[in-house]
Amino acid sequence: MAEYRLMSPRKKSLYDLHRAATHVNMQMLDTPMSEVVTTLMRSRIQNNAMRIGPSTLDGLMINGGGYQGKTETACRTAAEFEDTWRDLFEQYPECYFDPMPGTRDLIAPVAYCQTPVKATPIGLCEAILDYYGAPYGKNLRGMIRNVRESIKAHATTVLIIDDITRLKMHREDDQDTLDLIRGLMDLDVTLVLIGVNIPRSGLLREGWHDPRTNQWVYAPLKKGKSYNPDASTQTERRFDLVTLASFDYSNDVGIAAFVAHLEGIENQIRLFNAGPGTLSEGRMPEYLYRRTHGIVGLLRRLIEDGLTKAIEGGLEDLTIDLLDEITINLGNVPGKDDGRDAEAGEIPDIDTSPKRKPGPKPRKGRNSVYDDRGTPPAAEA
Repeated sequence: MAEYRLMSPRKKSLYDLHRAATHVNMQMLDTPMSEVVTTLMRSRIQNNAMRIGPSTLDGLMINGGGYQGKTETACRTAAEFEDTWRDLFEQYPECYFDPMPGTRDLIAPVAYCQTPVKATPIGLCEAILDYYGAPYGKNLRGMIRNVRESIKAHATTVLIIDDITRLKMHREDDQDTLDLIRGLMDLDVTLVLIGVNIPRSGLLREGWHDPRTNQWVYAPLKKGKSYNPDASTQTERRFDLVTLASFDYSNDVGIAAFVAHLEGIENQIRLFNAGPGTLSEGRMPEYLYRRTHGIVGLLRRLIEDGLTKAIEGGLEDLTIDLLDEITINLGNVPGKDDGRDAEAGEIPDIDTSPKRKPGPKPRKGRNSVYDDRGTPPAAEA
């Protein structure tokens, strides 16, 4: 702190800018919930990539609430697979194409796109083709042909489609879009679909859960005008459904996991007056859980805003009083902030206000989320 105070205003500004960059780019931490998703996803895409038979590859659906890190977890796992897959390609020069200046990579093991807010088969094709930088085509059939050719030409083995629950099954265009997605499964590509509350979205209305394999089995859609008449002859499509949940503060195991996560975050904090225990000791864990409901995305947003305020105000520490001054705004207009669709459940409907609402006196004990500061989640709900 003494050295910092002796800096010129310019050097202080650059130093604070460096700290701000560090705070908004903290290392992504594993959680018990994300490890379940990572393990299943890694196994699924690796096994499918090794398969040489003509059978349709099993897909994966990643379910969870808004701001719970589904996309980050899936993309990190896919990136790790891509690194491994590229290393394998480089061992066989006759199969590997070096990137050419002025062009995109010819080998793209993983492709990623988002479901358009107003989903149509054309819109989804455009989103996929934009990833490859490929031409659209003159009509829907031409766009579908370009999508298929791009996936094969770039040796894509994993196709991630995010925000899948933007599809509304009461709309014909959305039904046709889902039919298109299912039709891509015959391209030797592993489909990874990410969405909010998938079981209640209507996507599974045409399917059933097989308890023997713990998989969802789907019959083809019969409504709408499918782009591919042959798709209706396929009797089943298979996906695994895995849920990325928030932290659970109702038992000792969940509390320990949440505190360990806070310790991992506080080790990356660059404040002069902060140190071990800043987030993980005293009343802070219960306070942070009450404010964020154990949702990692909201926790990150609250801490990032708190760190910025601590630097700008000169406090150089995170305290409950400082965090009380920060409001987590979940009512931003979709598309103007981070592009989340409220109608698709991508913005959680929870109370993140700094001050608790009055309620019955909570029970005492270590597992009480609010202790003497508020009501337990069950009472508040």
